[in-house]
Amino acid sequence: MRQNNSKKNVYHYRSEKVKMPTLVIDTPILNGHTNGHAKSSIPSRTFSTINPPSLSDFKKLINETQPIHYPLANTIISNVPIYQLPSYSSLDPDQLSALQDEWYHILLSGPGVFATKGLYKDAALLDCVNTVFRTIVAEEKQIAGQKGDHFASSGANDRIWNSFSKHCLQNSTSFLEYYSNPWLPLISSAWLGPHHRLTAQVNIVKPGAAAQISHRDYHLGFQDNESCAKFPKALQVASQFLTLQGAVAHSDMPVESGPTRLLPFSQMFEEGYMAYRVPEFQEYFLEQYVSVALGKGDGLFFNPALFHAAGQNDSKDIQRSANLLQISSAFSKPMEMIDTYPLIEKTWDGLVEMYAKDGMSEGVKAFVGNVAEGYPFPTNLDRRVPKTAGMAPASEQDLVIKGLEKEWSRATILRELRKMRTDSAA
Repeated sequence: MRQNNSKKNVYHYRSEKVKMPTLVIDTPILNGHTNGHAKSSIPSRTFSTINPPSLSDFKKLINETQPIHYPLANTIISNVPIYQLPSYSSLDPDQLSALQDEWYHILLSGPGVFATKGLYKDAALLDCVNTVFRTIVAEEKQIAGQKGDHFASSGANDRIWNSFSKHCLQNSTSFLEYYSNPWLPLISSAWLGPHHRLTAQVNIVKPGAAAQISHRDYHLGFQDNESCAKFPKALQVASQFLTLQGAVAHSDMPVESGPTRLLPFSQMFEEGYMAYRVPEFQEYFLEQYVSVALGKGDGLFFNPALFHAAGQNDSKDIQRSANLLQISSAFSKPMEMIDTYPLIEKTWDGLVEMYAKDGMSEGVKAFVGNVAEGYPFPTNLDRRVPKTAGMAPASEQDLVIKGLEKEWSRATILRELRKMRTDSAA
Protein backbone atom coordinates (compact mmCIF):
# COMPACT_ATOMS: atom_id res chain seq x y z
CA MET A 1 0.00 0.00 0.00
CA ARG A 2 1.20 3.52 -0.67
CA GLN A 3 0.46 6.86 0.83
CA ASN A 4 1.16 10.51 0.14
CA ASN A 5 4.71 11.63 0.98
CA SER A 6 3.50 14.96 2.33
CA LYS A 7 3.73 15.18 6.11
CA LYS A 8 1.27 18.00 6.51
CA ASN A 9 -1.08 18.22 3.56
CA VAL A 10 -3.34 15.59 2.12
CA TYR A 11 -3.78 17.39 -1.17
CA HIS A 12 -1.19 18.50 -3.69
CA TYR A 13 -1.62 22.17 -4.48
CA ARG A 14 -0.17 23.58 -7.65
CA SER A 15 2.27 26.42 -7.21
CA GLU A 16 1.65 28.96 -9.93
CA LYS A 17 1.97 32.65 -10.57
CA VAL A 18 -1.45 34.16 -10.96
CA LYS A 19 -1.84 37.20 -13.21
CA MET A 20 -4.43 39.51 -11.73
CA PRO A 21 -6.32 41.92 -14.00
CA THR A 22 -5.62 45.63 -13.65
CA LEU A 23 -8.57 47.47 -12.15
CA VAL A 24 -9.52 50.83 -13.64
CA ILE A 25 -11.57 52.60 -10.98
CA ASP A 26 -12.12 56.35 -10.69
CA THR A 27 -12.70 56.26 -6.95
CA PRO A 28 -9.67 54.93 -4.98
CA ILE A 29 -10.28 51.71 -3.05
CA LEU A 30 -9.70 52.05 0.65
CA ASN A 31 -6.32 50.50 1.50
CA GLY A 32 -5.91 49.56 -2.18
CA HIS A 33 -4.12 51.71 -4.75
CA THR A 34 -3.75 54.47 -2.19
CA ASN A 35 -1.38 52.43 -0.03
CA GLY A 36 1.13 51.87 -2.81
CA HIS A 37 0.32 48.18 -3.38
CA ALA A 38 -1.30 48.29 -6.80
CA LYS A 39 -0.61 44.63 -7.64
CA SER A 40 -2.56 42.16 -5.56
CA SER A 41 -0.82 39.03 -4.28
CA ILE A 42 -4.17 37.34 -3.66
CA PRO A 43 -4.53 34.27 -5.90
CA SER A 44 -7.64 33.47 -7.85
CA ARG A 45 -10.34 31.72 -5.84
CA THR A 46 -11.22 29.51 -8.83
CA PHE A 47 -9.33 27.24 -11.18
CA SER A 48 -8.55 28.37 -14.69
CA THR A 49 -10.51 27.07 -17.68
CA ILE A 50 -7.71 28.25 -19.98
CA ASN A 51 -4.62 26.78 -18.31
CA PRO A 52 -5.14 23.03 -17.85
CA PRO A 53 -4.10 21.22 -14.67
CA SER A 54 -0.57 19.84 -14.55
CA LEU A 55 -0.33 16.23 -15.68
CA SER A 56 3.19 16.00 -14.25
CA ASP A 57 1.87 17.02 -10.82
CA PHE A 58 -0.83 14.38 -11.16
CA LYS A 59 1.70 11.68 -12.07
CA LYS A 60 3.87 12.70 -9.14
CA LEU A 61 0.94 12.33 -6.77
CA ILE A 62 0.05 8.88 -8.11
CA ASN A 63 3.61 7.53 -8.20
CA GLU A 64 5.55 9.18 -5.35
CA THR A 65 4.07 7.43 -2.38
CA GLN A 66 5.39 5.39 0.52
CA PRO A 67 4.30 1.93 1.67
CA ILE A 68 1.56 1.76 4.28
CA HIS A 69 -0.22 -1.18 5.85
CA TYR A 70 -3.87 -1.51 6.82
CA PRO A 71 -3.72 -4.21 9.52
CA LEU A 72 -7.42 -5.13 9.39
CA ALA A 73 -7.43 -5.75 5.64
CA ASN A 74 -7.09 -9.39 4.63
CA THR A 75 -5.05 -8.55 1.57
CA ILE A 76 -4.14 -5.69 -0.73
CA ILE A 77 -4.50 -6.09 -4.50
CA SER A 78 -3.13 -3.38 -6.82
CA ASN A 79 -3.20 -0.91 -3.90
CA VAL A 80 -6.86 -1.73 -3.13
CA PRO A 81 -7.38 -3.04 0.44
CA ILE A 82 -9.67 -6.08 0.57
CA TYR A 83 -11.69 -6.77 3.73
CA GLN A 84 -13.29 -10.13 4.47
CA LEU A 85 -16.37 -9.19 6.48
CA PRO A 86 -17.32 -11.59 9.28
CA SER A 87 -20.73 -11.80 10.87
CA TYR A 88 -21.53 -8.28 12.06
CA SER A 89 -22.56 -9.50 15.51
CA SER A 90 -19.17 -11.19 16.02
CA LEU A 91 -17.41 -7.82 16.40
CA ASP A 92 -17.58 -5.56 19.44
CA PRO A 93 -17.94 -1.75 19.21
CA ASP A 94 -14.19 -1.16 19.48
CA GLN A 95 -13.50 -3.54 16.60
CA LEU A 96 -16.17 -1.93 14.45
CA SER A 97 -14.75 1.51 15.20
CA ALA A 98 -11.26 0.32 14.26
CA LEU A 99 -12.59 -0.77 10.87
CA GLN A 100 -14.18 2.63 10.38
CA ASP A 101 -10.88 4.32 11.23
CA GLU A 102 -9.11 2.37 8.49
CA TRP A 103 -11.85 3.02 5.94
CA TYR A 104 -11.82 6.73 6.71
CA HIS A 105 -8.05 6.88 6.25
CA ILE A 106 -8.25 4.94 2.99
CA LEU A 107 -10.89 7.28 1.55
CA LEU A 108 -9.22 10.47 2.73
CA SER A 109 -5.46 10.05 2.38
CA GLY A 110 -4.95 6.47 1.22
CA PRO A 111 -5.82 4.82 -2.09
CA GLY A 112 -9.41 6.14 -1.98
CA VAL A 113 -11.09 2.75 -2.49
CA PHE A 114 -11.59 -0.54 -0.66
CA ALA A 115 -13.48 -3.78 -1.29
CA THR A 116 -15.58 -5.79 1.15
CA LYS A 117 -15.84 -9.54 0.60
CA GLY A 118 -19.06 -11.08 1.83
CA LEU A 119 -21.00 -7.85 2.24
CA TYR A 120 -24.06 -9.96 1.36
CA LYS A 121 -23.71 -13.63 2.24
CA ASP A 122 -27.25 -14.83 1.43
CA ALA A 123 -27.17 -15.98 -2.19
CA ALA A 124 -30.91 -16.69 -2.15
CA LEU A 125 -31.63 -13.08 -1.20
CA LEU A 126 -29.47 -11.79 -4.05
CA ASP A 127 -31.19 -14.15 -6.49
CA CYS A 128 -34.57 -12.88 -5.33
CA VAL A 129 -33.50 -9.25 -5.70
CA ASN A 130 -32.05 -9.98 -9.15
CA THR A 131 -35.45 -11.34 -10.17
CA VAL A 132 -37.03 -8.11 -8.93
CA PHE A 133 -34.54 -6.07 -10.95
CA ARG A 134 -35.21 -8.10 -14.12
CA THR A 135 -38.93 -7.52 -13.67
CA ILE A 136 -38.41 -3.76 -13.34
CA VAL A 137 -36.14 -3.69 -16.41
CA ALA A 138 -38.71 -5.60 -18.46
CA GLU A 139 -41.54 -3.30 -17.37
CA GLU A 140 -39.56 -0.16 -18.15
CA LYS A 141 -38.59 -1.44 -21.59
CA GLN A 142 -42.29 -1.37 -22.45
CA ILE A 143 -42.21 2.40 -21.98
CA ALA A 144 -41.32 4.33 -25.12
CA GLY A 145 -38.08 6.26 -25.21
CA GLN A 146 -34.47 5.53 -24.35
CA LYS A 147 -33.07 5.64 -20.84
CA GLY A 148 -30.08 7.91 -20.43
CA ASP A 149 -26.85 6.82 -18.83
CA HIS A 150 -23.88 8.64 -17.36
CA PHE A 151 -20.47 8.31 -19.05
CA ALA A 152 -21.61 5.43 -21.32
CA SER A 153 -23.54 5.17 -24.58
CA SER A 154 -27.27 4.58 -24.32
CA GLY A 155 -28.27 0.97 -24.85
CA ALA A 156 -24.91 -0.46 -23.77
CA ASN A 157 -26.48 -1.71 -20.58
CA ASP A 158 -29.71 -1.97 -18.62
CA ARG A 159 -30.14 0.82 -16.10
CA ILE A 160 -32.66 1.23 -13.29
CA TRP A 161 -32.76 4.72 -11.87
CA ASN A 162 -33.88 4.87 -8.23
CA SER A 163 -33.72 1.11 -7.83
CA PHE A 164 -34.03 1.86 -4.10
CA SER A 165 -37.67 2.95 -4.27
CA LYS A 166 -38.64 0.70 -7.18
CA HIS A 167 -37.30 -2.36 -5.37
CA CYS A 168 -39.43 -1.58 -2.32
CA LEU A 169 -42.61 -1.00 -4.30
CA GLN A 170 -42.05 -4.20 -6.30
CA ASN A 171 -41.10 -6.53 -3.43
CA SER A 172 -41.11 -5.02 0.05
CA THR A 173 -40.12 -8.27 1.79
CA SER A 174 -36.76 -8.63 0.03
CA PHE A 175 -36.26 -4.85 0.27
CA LEU A 176 -36.61 -5.02 4.06
CA GLU A 177 -34.11 -7.86 4.29
CA TYR A 178 -31.65 -6.29 1.83
CA TYR A 179 -31.48 -2.86 3.44
CA SER A 180 -31.41 -4.11 7.03
CA ASN A 181 -27.78 -5.08 6.45
CA PRO A 182 -25.90 -3.33 9.31
CA TRP A 183 -22.66 -3.14 7.33
CA LEU A 184 -24.17 -0.47 5.06
CA PRO A 185 -24.60 2.24 7.73
CA LEU A 186 -21.29 1.31 9.37
CA ILE A 187 -19.39 1.85 6.12
CA SER A 188 -21.37 4.96 5.19
CA SER A 189 -21.01 6.66 8.56
CA ALA A 190 -17.24 6.10 8.56
CA TRP A 191 -17.03 8.71 5.79
CA LEU A 192 -20.23 10.73 6.13
CA GLY A 193 -21.20 10.59 9.79
CA PRO A 194 -24.81 10.05 10.88
CA HIS A 195 -28.11 10.83 9.13
CA HIS A 196 -26.85 10.12 5.61
CA ARG A 197 -29.28 9.48 2.73
CA LEU A 198 -28.94 6.26 0.72
CA THR A 199 -29.98 6.09 -2.94
CA ALA A 200 -29.35 3.29 -5.43
CA GLN A 201 -29.27 2.62 -9.16
CA VAL A 202 -28.85 -0.73 -10.93
CA ASN A 203 -26.42 -1.12 -13.82
CA ILE A 204 -26.35 -4.35 -15.84
CA VAL A 205 -23.51 -4.32 -18.39
CA LYS A 206 -23.89 -6.71 -21.29
CA PRO A 207 -21.11 -8.74 -22.98
CA GLY A 208 -19.31 -6.60 -25.54
CA ALA A 209 -20.21 -3.30 -23.88
CA ALA A 210 -17.45 -0.71 -24.08
CA ALA A 211 -15.82 0.90 -21.07
CA GLN A 212 -16.94 4.21 -19.65
CA ILE A 213 -14.84 7.34 -19.97
CA SER A 214 -12.80 7.94 -16.82
CA HIS A 215 -14.46 10.46 -14.56
CA ARG A 216 -15.18 11.69 -11.07
CA ASP A 217 -18.66 11.47 -9.57
CA TYR A 218 -21.41 13.63 -8.14
CA HIS A 219 -21.58 16.51 -7.26
CA LEU A 220 -19.03 18.32 -9.43
CA GLY A 221 -18.52 15.29 -11.63
CA PHE A 222 -21.99 15.95 -13.05
CA GLN A 223 -21.21 19.51 -14.17
CA ASP A 224 -19.71 20.60 -17.45
CA ASN A 225 -16.26 22.17 -17.35
CA GLU A 226 -17.45 25.78 -17.38
CA SER A 227 -20.03 25.21 -14.65
CA CYS A 228 -17.55 23.30 -12.52
CA ALA A 229 -14.99 26.09 -12.77
CA LYS A 230 -17.40 28.54 -11.12
CA PHE A 231 -17.08 26.72 -7.80
CA PRO A 232 -14.21 28.04 -5.64
CA LYS A 233 -11.19 25.85 -4.96
CA ALA A 234 -12.26 24.98 -1.42
CA LEU A 235 -15.58 23.61 -2.69
CA GLN A 236 -13.76 21.66 -5.40
CA VAL A 237 -12.14 19.73 -2.55
CA ALA A 238 -15.16 19.78 -0.23
CA SER A 239 -17.43 18.16 -2.82
CA GLN A 240 -15.96 14.72 -2.17
CA PHE A 241 -16.87 14.85 1.52
CA LEU A 242 -20.58 15.03 0.67
CA THR A 243 -20.91 11.62 -0.99
CA LEU A 244 -19.74 8.02 -0.77
CA GLN A 245 -19.90 5.81 -3.85
CA GLY A 246 -20.53 2.11 -3.45
CA ALA A 247 -21.53 -0.96 -5.41
CA VAL A 248 -22.89 -4.36 -4.46
CA ALA A 249 -21.97 -7.09 -6.94
CA HIS A 250 -25.13 -8.94 -7.98
CA SER A 251 -23.15 -11.26 -10.22
CA ASP A 252 -19.62 -12.60 -10.18
CA MET A 253 -17.31 -10.01 -11.72
CA PRO A 254 -14.10 -11.59 -13.02
CA VAL A 255 -11.61 -9.21 -14.59
CA GLU A 256 -12.70 -10.11 -18.13
CA SER A 257 -16.23 -8.88 -17.33
CA GLY A 258 -14.87 -5.37 -16.77
CA PRO A 259 -15.26 -4.51 -13.07
CA THR A 260 -14.72 -0.88 -12.17
CA ARG A 261 -11.44 0.64 -13.34
CA LEU A 262 -9.76 2.56 -10.53
CA LEU A 263 -6.82 4.95 -10.18
CA PRO A 264 -5.73 4.76 -6.52
CA PHE A 265 -4.75 8.04 -4.83
CA SER A 266 -6.25 10.18 -7.61
CA GLN A 267 -8.89 11.54 -5.22
CA MET A 268 -6.18 13.68 -3.60
CA PHE A 269 -5.53 15.77 -6.72
CA GLU A 270 -7.01 19.17 -5.93
CA GLU A 271 -7.78 20.09 -9.54
CA GLY A 272 -9.22 16.68 -10.37
CA TYR A 273 -12.70 17.91 -11.29
CA MET A 274 -11.10 20.22 -13.85
CA ALA A 275 -8.69 17.53 -15.02
CA TYR A 276 -10.65 14.38 -15.73
CA ARG A 277 -12.10 15.67 -19.02
CA VAL A 278 -8.63 16.59 -20.38
CA PRO A 279 -7.54 14.00 -23.01
CA GLU A 280 -4.03 13.66 -21.56
CA PHE A 281 -5.46 12.74 -18.17
CA GLN A 282 -7.83 10.22 -19.76
CA GLU A 283 -4.90 8.64 -21.62
CA TYR A 284 -2.87 8.43 -18.42
CA PHE A 285 -5.82 6.79 -16.68
CA LEU A 286 -5.95 4.12 -19.39
CA GLU A 287 -2.24 3.45 -18.86
CA GLN A 288 -2.39 3.21 -15.07
CA TYR A 289 -5.82 1.99 -13.92
CA VAL A 290 -6.32 -1.17 -11.88
CA SER A 291 -9.34 -3.44 -11.42
CA VAL A 292 -10.31 -5.85 -8.68
CA ALA A 293 -12.41 -8.93 -9.39
CA LEU A 294 -15.50 -9.23 -7.21
CA GLY A 295 -17.69 -12.15 -6.28
CA LYS A 296 -21.46 -12.08 -6.05
CA GLY A 297 -22.34 -10.30 -2.80
CA ASP A 298 -19.07 -8.39 -2.50
CA GLY A 299 -18.96 -4.63 -2.13
CA LEU A 300 -16.76 -1.83 -3.45
CA PHE A 301 -16.67 1.63 -1.87
CA PHE A 302 -14.74 4.68 -3.00
CA ASN A 303 -14.30 8.41 -2.65
CA PRO A 304 -16.38 10.11 -5.40
CA ALA A 305 -13.31 12.16 -6.38
CA LEU A 306 -11.41 9.01 -7.35
CA PHE A 307 -10.79 8.74 -11.09
CA HIS A 308 -12.71 5.64 -12.15
CA ALA A 309 -14.76 4.08 -14.95
CA ALA A 310 -16.81 0.97 -15.57
CA GLY A 311 -14.68 -1.47 -17.54
CA GLN A 312 -15.24 -3.11 -20.91
CA ASN A 313 -17.13 -6.39 -20.71
CA ASP A 314 -14.98 -8.78 -22.75
CA SER A 315 -16.73 -11.88 -21.44
CA LYS A 316 -18.85 -14.08 -23.67
CA ASP A 317 -21.83 -14.57 -21.41
CA ILE A 318 -21.51 -12.55 -18.17
CA GLN A 319 -24.07 -9.82 -17.63
CA ARG A 320 -22.13 -7.80 -15.07
CA SER A 321 -24.75 -6.64 -12.58
CA ALA A 322 -24.31 -4.18 -9.73
CA ASN A 323 -26.56 -2.26 -7.39
CA LEU A 324 -24.82 1.10 -7.28
CA LEU A 325 -25.11 2.84 -3.93
CA GLN A 326 -24.77 6.59 -3.73
CA ILE A 327 -24.83 7.72 -0.13
CA SER A 328 -25.13 11.44 0.62
CA SER A 329 -24.16 13.42 3.70
CA ALA A 330 -26.94 14.91 5.80
CA PHE A 331 -25.59 18.29 4.63
CA SER A 332 -25.85 17.40 0.94
CA LYS A 333 -28.57 17.24 -1.69
CA PRO A 334 -28.83 13.68 -3.06
CA MET A 335 -28.92 13.16 -6.80
CA GLU A 336 -32.26 11.35 -6.66
CA MET A 337 -35.45 12.23 -4.83
CA ILE A 338 -36.65 9.60 -2.36
CA ASP A 339 -40.23 9.70 -1.11
CA THR A 340 -39.98 7.80 2.16
CA TYR A 341 -43.73 7.71 2.85
CA PRO A 342 -44.69 4.85 0.46
CA LEU A 343 -41.56 2.93 1.47
CA ILE A 344 -42.49 3.04 5.14
CA GLU A 345 -46.07 2.21 4.23
CA LYS A 346 -45.01 -0.91 2.30
CA THR A 347 -42.55 -2.18 4.91
CA TRP A 348 -44.14 -1.18 8.23
CA ASP A 349 -45.80 -4.49 9.04
CA GLY A 350 -42.61 -6.42 8.26
CA LEU A 351 -40.52 -3.99 10.27
CA VAL A 352 -42.87 -4.35 13.25
CA GLU A 353 -42.47 -8.12 13.05
CA MET A 354 -38.68 -7.79 12.91
CA TYR A 355 -38.72 -5.49 15.94
CA ALA A 356 -41.04 -7.83 17.88
CA LYS A 357 -38.66 -10.70 17.22
CA ASP A 358 -35.26 -9.02 17.63
CA GLY A 359 -35.92 -5.78 19.49
CA MET A 360 -33.91 -2.71 18.49
CA SER A 361 -31.34 -4.87 16.73
CA GLU A 362 -28.57 -3.66 14.45
CA GLY A 363 -30.67 -4.83 11.51
CA VAL A 364 -33.70 -2.80 12.61
CA LYS A 365 -31.53 0.27 13.19
CA ALA A 366 -29.85 -0.21 9.81
CA PHE A 367 -33.17 -0.38 7.97
CA VAL A 368 -34.58 2.68 9.74
CA GLY A 369 -31.37 4.56 8.98
CA ASN A 370 -31.37 3.55 5.32
CA VAL A 371 -35.03 4.35 4.64
CA ALA A 372 -36.29 7.15 6.92
CA GLU A 373 -34.83 10.65 6.91
CA GLY A 374 -32.43 11.18 9.79
CA TYR A 375 -31.82 14.91 9.34
CA PRO A 376 -34.85 17.03 10.35
CA PHE A 377 -33.95 20.11 8.30
CA PRO A 378 -35.20 22.05 6.42
CA THR A 379 -38.33 22.43 8.48
CA ASN A 380 -40.76 25.02 9.83
CA LEU A 381 -39.51 26.07 13.27
CA ASP A 382 -42.68 28.01 14.04
CA ARG A 383 -44.68 24.80 14.02
CA ARG A 384 -41.94 22.33 14.92
CA VAL A 385 -40.30 23.86 17.96
CA PRO A 386 -37.21 21.90 19.10
CA LYS A 387 -37.87 20.18 22.42
CA THR A 388 -34.38 18.85 23.15
CA ALA A 389 -31.01 20.28 24.08
CA GLY A 390 -29.86 19.40 20.57
CA MET A 391 -31.92 22.32 19.23
CA ALA A 392 -33.44 20.17 16.50
CA PRO A 393 -36.98 18.83 16.13
CA ALA A 394 -37.62 15.11 15.73
CA SER A 395 -36.64 13.43 12.47
CA GLU A 396 -38.46 10.72 10.53
CA GLN A 397 -36.08 8.20 12.05
CA ASP A 398 -37.02 9.39 15.54
CA LEU A 399 -40.69 9.02 14.65
CA VAL A 400 -40.29 5.52 13.22
CA ILE A 401 -38.36 4.34 16.28
CA LYS A 402 -41.03 5.87 18.53
CA GLY A 403 -43.69 4.04 16.53
CA LEU A 404 -41.92 0.72 16.96
CA GLU A 405 -41.46 1.22 20.68
CA LYS A 406 -45.10 2.25 21.16
CA GLU A 407 -46.40 -0.55 18.89
CA TRP A 408 -48.14 1.82 16.48
CA SER A 409 -50.26 0.41 13.71
CA ARG A 410 -49.45 1.20 10.10
CA ALA A 411 -52.33 3.71 10.03
CA THR A 412 -50.89 5.51 13.06
CA ILE A 413 -47.32 5.80 11.77
CA LEU A 414 -48.60 7.07 8.42
CA ARG A 415 -50.82 9.64 10.12
CA GLU A 416 -47.89 10.87 12.19
CA LEU A 417 -45.66 11.06 9.13
CA ARG A 418 -48.27 13.13 7.28
CA LYS A 419 -48.53 15.47 10.25
CA MET A 420 -44.75 15.85 10.37
CA ARG A 421 -44.69 16.75 6.69
CA THR A 422 -47.55 19.23 7.03
CA ASP A 423 -45.95 20.87 10.05
CA SER A 424 -42.60 21.08 8.25
CA ALA A 425 -43.98 22.85 5.19
CA ALA A 426 -43.38 26.56 4.67
